[in-house]
Amino acid sequence: MSKIKVLVVDDSKLAREMISAVLSTDSDIEVVGEACDGSEAVKKVRELSPDIVTMDIEMPVMNGLDAIENIMADAAVPILVVTTRGDAQTAYAAISKGALDMIQKPDLNPDSANEFIGKIKLLSKIKVITHIGGKLHRANASTDRGEQKLNFSGSDRVIAIASSTGGPEALSVVLSALPASLPCPITVAQHISDGFVAGMVEWLKKIIRLKIKVAEEGDILEAGTVYVSPSEKHMEISSAKRVSLRNRSPKDIYRPSCDTLLSSAARVYGGKSIGVILTGMGNDGPLGMKMIKDSGGATIAQDAKTSVVYGMNKVAIDSGCIDSVLPIDSISAGIINLLSK
Repeated sequence: MSKIKVLVVDDSKLAREMISAVLSTDSDIEVVGEACDGSEAVKKVRELSPDIVTMDIEMPVMNGLDAIENIMADAAVPILVVTTRGDAQTAYAAISKGALDMIQKPDLNPDSANEFIGKIKLLSKIKVITHIGGKLHRANASTDRGEQKLNFSGSDRVIAIASSTGGPEALSVVLSALPASLPCPITVAQHISDGFVAGMVEWLKKIIRLKIKVAEEGDILEAGTVYVSPSEKHMEISSAKRVSLRNRSPKDIYRPSCDTLLSSAARVYGGKSIGVILTGMGNDGPLGMKMIKDSGGATIAQDAKTSVVYGMNKVAIDSGCIDSVLPIDSISAGIINLLSK
């Protein structure tokens, strides 16, 4: 079995050495090259054909955002943004350019190293050809951001969205096409590294009409507001239709749990719940989607063609619990149609 070839890109020599040292602890991984700026990274991707690139953002000559855009347009390869929590907002801009995911710069702490290596192995398997999501988002972005005039049939509903790898960009496509006058709340469980949820929310604030916030214990679910689960907790909807945050277990594979959120939507809202499952690796979410379906609620899944990873949405579709399979740029219209009935 051939090793996973990694190109490490960072303007700091110390950071490159640290990342290379962490990756070298795994016998399945080989660091085939390093680059100190975006221009060098673009060149080395062509020369070395790595399986995955770890990309810093703030660099001289050519920054990480421009490098990602160039790489995805010329020689598409999985890209993992490796940054600091303080640079999280900029890192999400990298998702719009075609990066698959982001993670905090690792150290030699075993937990940090294991998470980093696991992410490298996961993303290196993804076949990237072009950055579909970004193109769709640009095509759907409203130039005047004028409010749509829509007739909705009721307000006592909830939308629960599950997403994982490729999810931030998918969420931006769905949420940016929904009106501020949406008559119900939206709850989101997005698999994400600790410390990066706030950055994602701030990034989304700039491109959507809806109100959006990191969910807090006891939040009352209000129409026209998106509540995003923190990764450090699992979010569910209480019987009082408030946010309830549960402690995470060290054994939990997925964080935050999509099944926890979706299942609570089914229990509390029943037939008035709408479940949406987007791109992502693994099998978190299908159980909750089935509960929504069984309770009489509506279910939507992102299709294979527009998914960065056709994983957990495929499991849900194959289980037979999905009402509509839609490309990412049609999901918002699907939601609006359900709310208008």
